[in-house]
Parts: sequence; C-alpha cells; structure tokens
Amino acid sequence: MVFSANCQKYSDHYYQRKNQFEATPDTEDEIIFLGNSITEGGDWGAMFPNKNVLNRGISGDVTAGILNRLSEVTSSQPTKIFLLIGTNDLARGKTESYVIDHVTSILLEIKNESETTKVFLQSILPVNPAVGDKFSGHKKNQELIVSVNWELKALSKKMNVAFIDLHKKFRNSKGALKPKYTADGLHLNIKGYRKWKKIVAPYIK
Repeated sequence: MVFSANCQKYSDHYYQRKNQFEATPDTEDEIIFLGNSITEGGDWGAMFPNKNVLNRGISGDVTAGILNRLSEVTSSQPTKIFLLIGTNDLARGKTESYVIDHVTSILLEIKNESETTKVFLQSILPVNPAVGDKFSGHKKNQELIVSVNWELKALSKKMNVAFIDLHKKFRNSKGALKPKYTADGLHLNIKGYRKWKKIVAPYIK
C-alpha cells in the first residue's frame, strides 16, 4: 500500500514496518512482541530461538497506531502477545485516561479477534532524567508513568490479562531507569534487553 505525504497519519517508518508485517505470511504458534521503539530494538527471535517469536515493534508508535495495525497482529491467532505501549502518547501530551482507554480498546480487540491468544500487558518502563541529553518530553513524565502503570495493573485485573511489572524491575531507589540499562535515559542497551529477556522468559514457555 502506498501513502502520499499528505494522507500519512504516522511516520514513513511506521508504514514501512506495517507493510512489511502485512506482506509476511502468517505462521503457527506465533509469540508477538508488540510496541514502539523499545520493543523494536530487541532481537526477540535471537533471544528465544526455539520459539516462533516475532518483533512487531515500530519506533515512535502510539496506542492509536497499534489499533490501526492490530488486524495484522491478530490474523495469525497468535499464542501470546507481549504488549508495551503508552510511552509516546504521554510524551505527546496525551492524558492518563487517554492511554488507559486506548489500551483497553487494544485488549478488547485482541480478545474479540483472537480469543485463544494470551495477552501479557507490560508496564511502561521508567525513564532517567539524569542520563543523556535527549528525550526531555519523555523524561518529564517520570511520575506520570508511575501513575499510568498503577492504572494498567488495575486494568489487567479487570480484563483478566497477565500483568508484568517491568518498571519495578528496571528502576533504582529514586524510581528512575537504572543507568546500567540505558545509554540515553529512555531506550535500553544490551544489558537492558538481557534483563527484559530474563523477566519474560518464564512466560514464554
């Protein structure tokens, strides 16, 4: 599908990745990691080589972007979906209720379109304002992220989906992303992805 610059709602990268996903045939027993740049940056297939693990992260993606491409994700009736989204919504000034409403819509659509899929809702990762000189729009939301995560945890119970508290595992005593897991205060480095792998590994089996 070709989009002109005037009708694009998202970035070129978003549509390139979306088109790539749609052109890839469905396979059996897919385990999908769904989210934005933090998800896209992980080499999930290499981390879990004995499973059919697919990376469906798109840098810069937002909750509405996930909804816009969710039919491709559910078309294979995946066994599991690991969802991490909301970071970019907050950085763009969206409210806590906006994020929760959109995540709710994502979960409902997955349940409606792929009833047998088990969803793992992951908390938004912490940020670290003291590391790196970029992403001020994200780093100012350190406390808001905590609040949204409380709501996401409550939502997971309400909708009977598993909740994985990544924030708790990655934060330091001040509630910030531990420097050893990041080079810029927002994204993860190799140690960060190894940590993430260790956290989710029991749920992959």
